[in-house]
Amino acid sequence: MRILLASPIHRDAIETLERSHDLICGFDSKDDLRTLVADREVLVFRSGVSISKEVIEAGQELELLVRAGSGIDNIDVDCVRNRGIPLVRVRGPSPQAVAEFTFALMLDAARRVSEADRSVRQGHWPKRELGGRLTAGKTLGIVGVGRIGTRVGELGSAWGMHSIGCVKHYSSERADRFSAQGITLTDIDSVVASADFLTIHVPLNDETHHLIDAAALSRMKPGAFLITTARGGIVDEDALYDELTQAGRL
Repeated sequence: MRILLASPIHRDAIETLERSHDLICGFDSKDDLRTLVADREVLVFRSGVSISKEVIEAGQELELLVRAGSGIDNIDVDCVRNRGIPLVRVRGPSPQAVAEFTFALMLDAARRVSEADRSVRQGHWPKRELGGRLTAGKTLGIVGVGRIGTRVGELGSAWGMHSIGCVKHYSSERADRFSAQGITLTDIDSVVASADFLTIHVPLNDETHHLIDAAALSRMKPGAFLITTARGGIVDEDALYDELTQAGRL
């Protein structure tokens, strides 16, 4: 097949594709994506590249789009749907990687690791000022208990945290399944208001844009931590700035 690789992937995967297919590595080319895709049957990409309407329309021979990852906010989904081109997401090991990164950020914030590191590099060790907080016994709130959010909740439970979360479509069956994984399902308002650590794991779309807005931030506990490894547009950054600089509760 004629494949356009618009984003870098592991070298072994590239070599495998090259052995069996006509492969163009667009991320190494200075040519416009619209030019490169013109005669391609398959387009493979990750985040950081825009699969716009113009790109899709330029690929008149496209038969398949492959998103190496989870998010689809960089794709004109309506155009893909109108063209009838199948879109496949290859999520792979990303839930574990993102969950570990989320937990790393949470521990860094709670235990003030980065702050302590900066102080030591400057020749200071203010031990009494850097006590930080324990995570054990705290409530971990997860907005979006999907594959990543579930793994975050499991890690939280393993660390002695009370993991709670919300999903778009609640059902008793889903609640029972997540309960077996150490996560209590509830509504988003309860998650936001109860969390000592609030983590965001939903995709960015029209429904979730600024999901965490000024009203949501005002409902968070004083001193709570907000950890987001999802798309930036889910949090209203202006409202977050005001909360951090004026209210000073988070």
